[in-house]
Amino acid sequence: MNVSLQQLKVFVAVARQRSFTRAAREFDLTQSAVSRCVRELEEAISLRLFDRTTRQVELTLAGASLARRIGQLLDEIDLTLREERAAHHGHTGVVTIASNPVLSSRWVPECIARCAALFPGLTVEVKDQPQDEVLASIEQGDADFGIVSDLDMQDADTLLAQPLFSTPLYAVLPDTHPLARGTTLMWSALADNALVTLNADAGSRAAVERAMSSHRVHARRMQECGHVAAAMRIIELGLAIGVLPIGAHWPAPTARLVARPLLPEVSFTTMLVRHRNRTLRPNAEAAWSLFCDRGRASGRASGAALADGYSPSGSTPATPGGAAPLRTSRRA
Repeated sequence: MNVSLQQLKVFVAVARQRSFTRAAREFDLTQSAVSRCVRELEEAISLRLFDRTTRQVELTLAGASLARRIGQLLDEIDLTLREERAAHHGHTGVVTIASNPVLSSRWVPECIARCAALFPGLTVEVKDQPQDEVLASIEQGDADFGIVSDLDMQDADTLLAQPLFSTPLYAVLPDTHPLARGTTLMWSALADNALVTLNADAGSRAAVERAMSSHRVHARRMQECGHVAAAMRIIELGLAIGVLPIGAHWPAPTARLVARPLLPEVSFTTMLVRHRNRTLRPNAEAAWSLFCDRGRASGRASGAALADGYSPSGSTPATPGGAAPLRTSRRA
C-alpha cells in the first residue's frame, strides 16, 4: 500500500470543507490536483471515500470513519513535529534522565530545581532505575543521559562520562557503640562484625567490595539494602555496622547514629554518562551542562568541607585532617 502524507492531508481537508474547490485553495493547488490526490488514495486503499454529485460532496461511511481517525493522527504528527522543533531551537520540551534511586532522592532534585529556575519551558523527567538499567536506558535511547556511580569506563566503550564528585565510605554506627568513641576508624576495626551496605542498584557496592578485599576485612555477616533508610534502621537496631557513602549528595545518618571516616580513605566517583555516538538535543545539552556545573561545584564544596572537619548530621565533628580530602577521579 503506497499512501503519501500529502494524500492524507488533502483527503482530510476535502472531508472537512465538503468541497474540492475550497480544499484546493487551502493547499494552493488546482481542483484537478486535489481530485487526483483523492482518487489515488481511494485506489491505494481500495475504498470509496466520497459520493460526488454536481452540487455536493458527501463522505461515505468508510470515508467518515477514516477522516476522523486520520485527522487525529495528523494532529498528533503535527504536535510531535512542533514539540521537536521547539526542543531543537530552545530550552523547551522534555529531557529524560535515568538515575539510581539514592541519588534521585537527594542531589538530582536540587539540579532539577535549578533547571526549572533557568529554563521554565523545560521539563526534566527522572527515571528511578538500578544502575544496570540506567546504562541500558542510555544505550537504547530511552534516556537522554544518566547518573551513575563507580562505573568502570573500560567496560562501557559506547558511553561518554563526565566525573562530577567523589564520595568517601564511612562507618555508620549507633552513638552508643564502642567503635563510635574515636573520630576515625581503620578498616581493620570492622573485622568480624555484622555489616550492612547498599546493594548494586546504588552503584557503591563495588567500592565496598574492593576496600574489604584490599584491607582483608571479613564480616561476620553482610547485608545489602536497596534504600539508605532501610540500612539506617538496621544500624539503629544494633543489628550491624553500616559501610555507607557519606557526603553532601547522599542521605545523612539519622540523629541516633554517628558516621566515622574509614581509613585509609576509599571513595568512589559519581558521573554523568551519555551515548558516545549520539548527539544530544539542545535542550538535553543544556540540562547536561547544568548538571555538570552543579556536580563539579558541589564536589569542590564538599571536598573543602571534609578537609575543614565537616561532620555529617548526627555525628561528632571530625578533627581537621581526620578525613583526607576527596580525590577527583581520572576516569573519563
